[in-house]
Amino acid sequence: VFSKIFSHEALESYLPKIQLVIKDTLRAWSSNPESINVYHETQKLTFRMAIRVLLGFRIPDEELNRLFEVYQQFVENVFSLPVDLPFSGYRRGIRARETLQKGLEKAIQEKLQNTQGKDYADALDILIESGKEHGKELTMQELKDGTLELIFAAYATTASASTSLIMQLLKHPRVLEKLREELRSKGILHNGCICEGSLRLDNINSLHYLDCVIKEVLRLFTPISGGYRTVLQTFELDGFQIPKGWSVMYSIRDTHDTAPVFKDVDVFDPDRFGQGRSEDKDGRFHYLPFGGGVRTCLGKHLAKLFLKALAIELASTSRFELATRTFPKITPVPVVHPVNGLKVKFFGLDSNQNEILTGTDAMLGATV
Repeated sequence: VFSKIFSHEALESYLPKIQLVIKDTLRAWSSNPESINVYHETQKLTFRMAIRVLLGFRIPDEELNRLFEVYQQFVENVFSLPVDLPFSGYRRGIRARETLQKGLEKAIQEKLQNTQGKDYADALDILIESGKEHGKELTMQELKDGTLELIFAAYATTASASTSLIMQLLKHPRVLEKLREELRSKGILHNGCICEGSLRLDNINSLHYLDCVIKEVLRLFTPISGGYRTVLQTFELDGFQIPKGWSVMYSIRDTHDTAPVFKDVDVFDPDRFGQGRSEDKDGRFHYLPFGGGVRTCLGKHLAKLFLKALAIELASTSRFELATRTFPKITPVPVVHPVNGLKVKFFGLDSNQNEILTGTDAMLGATV
């Protein structure tokens, strides 16, 4: 089922919807006279993407914001100690999950009843159809569980990587300009505008420097620290015997930090993945931001597509600057993110890359 959900054809159909969600979000960020907390806002963005694009729910914005707040409560308490006492994190998590399940059930029922006006098959459609193909009508509980799993998969790690992307573009303006140059050379960006119809999956996949930027963000700021595997056959490692049946954890971050193929591992350098160097091609398991082997992350292509679409919109239609004197510290728990968020001021740009003034600013400018 998941191979269909994240297939090339599915990604092609999701792309215009992803672009629309990102455009609307950046427009809202740019119209805010204050700076925004990027980490919090990218969490909202990835949640909205999961709800609107992956699941195809037509939930009004006000209700969507309420659902997001409930979802945050659920995520914040999902790993609490299972101590079932009033006011405990565990109890709050259970209550949030129940509220969330009710909201999702309502959205699923409305979706099943209203099938008109659909111009693409979303992930939930594919899930439902797959059940029918195998002669099994999915129950409402199974649909709710599948929906929650898809939201969870699309949410925290993508928000983490999106925040890291924005921070690195702020820190490295030359990288941002090089991205713009590539977009111009490929006919995607012209006179400060994204050319209509230019953002197709094959066009995005042809943007080699953009691919290098996303790879480097994921190398240096891998959202999660590692993964677990079960030992299938007893083996020896550095003189220690690891018995069959044991659970072992592999560290993605330590692998990226110690892999001999990467030069100057602490430096943000997208060119390390360019044709001249191709540092990720030397060896099989030196670069593994989405894990490795048969249990590699199924949603990796969707995550990379989302990050690329966000980078294109940032490079094409936004000007943004750090709203604090220094960059925040980064914490790796529970996913990589800046402590206290990342405060950034966004400015809208017109088609010639000039700042768009708000009504008040324009009036003030006219009186000076």
